[in-house]
Amino acid sequence: MRKSTESLEEFYKHKLTQIPEGLRKNNELFNIFSIEENVINGISSPSYIRRNFYKIMLFKGNNTFHYSDKSIPIEGDTLLFFDPKTPYTYDPLEPESSGWFCVFKEEFFQDTLRLNLNELPLFSGARHPVFKLTAEESKEIQSIFEKINKTIDTEYFYKYELIKSYISELIYLAMQLHPNEDVSPYSDASSRITAVFNELLERQFPIESKEQRFELRSPKIIADQLSLHVNSLNRAIKNTTGLTTTDHIFKKLTAESKALLKHTNWNIAEISYVLGFEDQAHFNKFFKKQTTLSPSTFRQV
Repeated sequence: MRKSTESLEEFYKHKLTQIPEGLRKNNELFNIFSIEENVINGISSPSYIRRNFYKIMLFKGNNTFHYSDKSIPIEGDTLLFFDPKTPYTYDPLEPESSGWFCVFKEEFFQDTLRLNLNELPLFSGARHPVFKLTAEESKEIQSIFEKINKTIDTEYFYKYELIKSYISELIYLAMQLHPNEDVSPYSDASSRITAVFNELLERQFPIESKEQRFELRSPKIIADQLSLHVNSLNRAIKNTTGLTTTDHIFKKLTAESKALLKHTNWNIAEISYVLGFEDQAHFNKFFKKQTTLSPSTFRQV
């Protein structure tokens, strides 16, 4: 089943194959990673879903980061913030990409920050928390990440308290900066929403195993993933393409149905399941309406 939210524990299992020993013992909900190591290890960009944790990233290189209905291209050294309310992803990492990122749960800062994380503008979702850095700013922020990385490997009893102070420094430094508002290459909100909708739809295909299932198959479900009202999604898609959101979903669903019928030996019940239908009868009805043929007849043609 395709999840709509990734937990920090699931993230660790994906990145490290298991939860760090220190995190299990001390219940410390924090860790830091090198982007260079992600590139070397071939770790792909994250799925376009929400996470139940926060992330702060120093990214060096060129990429496009996708926040909800916004796609933000970046160049050079950039500081980015991610929160649990907003789904996000980014394009595949280029070989020359580098930098750092840390992940943590809100509980990590209990009794530490005077402000609630949700009250900070960096994590409010109201603006795009993407900051293009000067050479001097990048050097200062990289130094903080390097200190965090050095500290986490020590046996110092108060190391997590020290790390919290470094994270606080990152947060307050960023609130002095001006976020990058260059949201492109889309000319208007409808174009951006349509682009992210298409990406989210495409990411579900191709279906390559019987364990996969096409679940983001209604305008309402997709709108929820994008933190949009379904009417806003439908209006944007219609304005940009002239077709309804459902038209696009059905078109993709029909194309995948044909591919599975022609290029797999799965039975029709199995195909109807992975495509998200309640039962084979519903799939048969849908397919015949879209193609005038039944699935079994189409397979024989």
